[in-house]
Amino acid sequence: MKKATFLLTGIMATSCAQQKAISYPQTATVDTVDTYFGVSVPDPYRWLENDTSAATASWVKAQNEITNNYLEHIPFRQDLLKRLTELANYERISAPFKKHGKYYFYKNDGLQNQSVLYVQDALNSEARVFLDPNKLSDDGTVALTSLSFSNNGKYAAYTISRSGSDWREIYVMDVATGSLLDDHITWAKFTDAAWQGDGFYYSAYDAPSKGKEFSNVNEHHKIYYHKLGEPQQNDRLVYENKAYPKRFYTAQVSEDERVLFIYESGEGRGNALFMQDLTQKSAPVVQLASDFDYQYTPIEVIGNRIYFFTNYQAAKNKIMAAELQSPELANWKEVVPEKEQVLSDVRVIGGKLFLTYDKDASNHAYVYDLQGKELQEIELPSLGSVSFNGDKDDEECFFSFTSFTIPGATYKYDVQKNSYELFRAPKVKFNSDDFVTEQVFFTSKDGAKIPMFLTYKKGLKKNGKNPVFLYGYGGFNISLYPSFSINRIPFLENGGIYVQVNLRGGSEYGEDWHVAGTKMQKQNVFNDFIAAAEYLIDNKYTNSQKIAIVGGSNGGLLVGACMTQRPDLFRVAIPQVGVMDMLRYHKFTIGWNWASDYGTSEDSKEMFEYLKGYSPLHNLKKGTKYPATLVTTADHDDRVVPAHSFKFAATLQACNEGSNPTLIRIDSKAGHGAGKPMSKILEEQADVYGFIMYNLNMKPKF
Repeated sequence: MKKATFLLTGIMATSCAQQKAISYPQTATVDTVDTYFGVSVPDPYRWLENDTSAATASWVKAQNEITNNYLEHIPFRQDLLKRLTELANYERISAPFKKHGKYYFYKNDGLQNQSVLYVQDALNSEARVFLDPNKLSDDGTVALTSLSFSNNGKYAAYTISRSGSDWREIYVMDVATGSLLDDHITWAKFTDAAWQGDGFYYSAYDAPSKGKEFSNVNEHHKIYYHKLGEPQQNDRLVYENKAYPKRFYTAQVSEDERVLFIYESGEGRGNALFMQDLTQKSAPVVQLASDFDYQYTPIEVIGNRIYFFTNYQAAKNKIMAAELQSPELANWKEVVPEKEQVLSDVRVIGGKLFLTYDKDASNHAYVYDLQGKELQEIELPSLGSVSFNGDKDDEECFFSFTSFTIPGATYKYDVQKNSYELFRAPKVKFNSDDFVTEQVFFTSKDGAKIPMFLTYKKGLKKNGKNPVFLYGYGGFNISLYPSFSINRIPFLENGGIYVQVNLRGGSEYGEDWHVAGTKMQKQNVFNDFIAAAEYLIDNKYTNSQKIAIVGGSNGGLLVGACMTQRPDLFRVAIPQVGVMDMLRYHKFTIGWNWASDYGTSEDSKEMFEYLKGYSPLHNLKKGTKYPATLVTTADHDDRVVPAHSFKFAATLQACNEGSNPTLIRIDSKAGHGAGKPMSKILEEQADVYGFIMYNLNMKPKF
C-alpha cells in the first residue's frame, strides 16, 4: 500500500467559504481490484476499511480539521447553536409505565445528556431517581438502552451502550436499595434481559478479536440463561444454530413465565419462531413457524391462548391466536383479520387489544376485545403518531401522541370506562400555531402514487424560491410517521419547508409497498425521491438551487444514490451514516442481515450489475459538479461501519468539479445515532443545519 500523505492547507477563511476552493487532504490510493462475474472493480481506498490503523486515524484527523475549519466560518453557526440549545432546554417526560405497583418514567430537565429514569409510588406522589445514566460516564456517552424487571419485582436488569455502539452490557440492580449486584454480562447484542425465575435469558456473541470490535462480521449469535450470582462463563447455553452462523437468535418469555419464545431471523424478510414449555423440565423446543418470508410475533399469553401479530398471508398484517397445547402455525386462527389499513402495532392492556392502524402514513388507534370485536376508536388530536404503555392486567394505561408541530403529549386512558384525558404536555419555546402541515400525493416515474408531508410557516408563498429540507428513508419495512423535532424549528422559522416523503421500501402501505422498494426494485425508492423534488419544483414550492436532501443509514444510501444520479436537481446533500458501498456492505458486522432488502454482489451476475448500477461509491464520476455535500459518520458506528462514508468522501473529493464543498464530519465516541448525548446532538445539528442554510444562501435571523 502506498504511504498515506496529507496536504493540510485548509480552507480560505472568509464568510463566503463555500464559494472558495478547498484544499482537501490528498488521500492515498492502492491497486486493489475485485472481480465479480468476470468484471473488474477497482477499490482504490480499500485501506480506509481498516478503522484502527494509524494511517486511517491520520486521514480522519486531517478531514476533520478541514471540515471543522469550514463549519466554524459559517457566520451564523454559533447563533444557530444558541437557538437550538434554547429550544432543547425544556422538560421532556415520557409516558409512565407501571411495574409491581409503582410508576416509572423517563425525564430530561432540558439539556441533560441522557434522560433519567424516575419512580413514584402513585401518580400524585413525589418522584425519586431510580437510575441516572448521566452518572455512568463523565461525558454522557454511556446510554441506557433497555430495562426489565424480574417477575417477583426484586430486581431490574438494564442494558447499556458505550459510545453509541451496538454492543450491550447487562447489569442487575436491587430494586429496593438501588445497589448493583455483581452480575455483569458483556458482548451481548440485539437483546435485553428476559426474566425467568432467579435469572434471565439474553443473546450474545463470542468476544471479538482485539482491534476488530467494531468492524468484523458478527457470527454465531447464541441465547444464554444467566442465573443471578453466577459468573458469565457459567451461563447455560440455551440455543444456537451452527448451521446458520449469520442469523439472530432472540429470547422472549411470557409474562407468566410459562413459555419461552425464540426468534430466528436474518434470512429473508421475516422470522422463524420456536417455543418451549418452561413448566416442564427439559421440555423440547417446538418450531411454530419456519417461513422467513413472514413475520411471526407473540403478543401475549392469556390463559391457555397465545396471541400473535403476523403478516402471514396478510400483507397489511393481522392478529391470530392458538392454544398452548397446539401452537403450531397450522392451528392458528384469525382474531382480527387483515383490513384495508395497515396494522402497525398491538398491545394487550387491561384485557383488551389496543391496535394502531396506519392510513396514509398517519396513526389511528382502536380498542378491541380479545375475541376481535371493535369497541371504539380513540380520536387523536390530529394527523400524527401514537404509542401505548401498559400491561395485560392494568386498569389504566398511557399513550403518547406527537405530530410535526405538536411535541410529545401524554394522555391517561381508563380501560374500563373507555375514556381518556390529557395527562401532561411539554412547553417548548416556539408557537406551533405559526406553522401548518399539509399532505400531498405525487406520481413517481412508474405511475405509483406517493405521499409526503410538508411543514412550513403559515402564509408561505409559492414563488419557487423557498428553501427545502427533503427527508426520506425507504427501506426495511420502516414507516416514517409525523413526529416533532426541535432541530427543524430554526429552519422553519426562517422560511424553510420541511418535507418528509413516504417512499416505497417502507411499510406505510404494507408488505407489498415494502417489497416494491427492495432488491431489483430498489431504484423505485430513488425514483420516488427524485419525483418528490420535481413535484416541489413544478408546484412552485422551490427550485433546484434551494433543495437539500437528507437521510441516515439506508436513508444515507438514498441520498448518495440520488445525488449521483441527479446532481443537477439538488443544491445540498447530507448522507448520514450511509450504506455507500453496495458491493461490500455484507462483509462488515451485521451487514449480511440487509441482504433481504438489497441482495448481494455475490448472488448472481444480474444482482451484481444492479447493485453496481446504483451503488453511491461506484457511480461518482470525475468532472461532475456535485451538490455541496456534508457526509457524516462516527468512529464507533458498528451498524454501518464508517468505511462506507470514508471511501465515499475520498472518492467524491477526487471527482467533484467546481467549488461546492465536499466534506466529511467524523464524530468521536459516537455510533449509528442511538444513545447520543444531548451535547453531541446539538453540536451535530448546528453543523448540519448550518451547512444546509449556508449553502442554500439563507440569511437566517435568530
